[in-house]
Amino acid sequence: MAVIGVGRWVFHLPGCRSLKAKRSVVRGLRERTIVKFRVSAAETGLRDRASMAEITACVASGERRHAESVLGRVDLFLRSDPRAHVIESETEFL
Repeated sequence: MAVIGVGRWVFHLPGCRSLKAKRSVVRGLRERTIVKFRVSAAETGLRDRASMAEITACVASGERRHAESVLGRVDLFLRSDPRAHVIESETEFL
């Protein structure tokens, strides 16, 4: 049976003073996450706040263990970026 893993991260972006600067950081995080981990990802919230962002990533797998592993690596990757500080995260499996 297929498993869908969904991860959501809320970030504080201390260096972003404008929506344009925010988009640059968020676009980079999102695109690198998609390429590196082969997941679907999008900016899903807080679009009108320059210093905050929300990214959601999804992975489909035949095994929950694999989906957990992928989202765990995505979490480590997103937390390692010095431009964005994770202030909230959650993972759900469907």
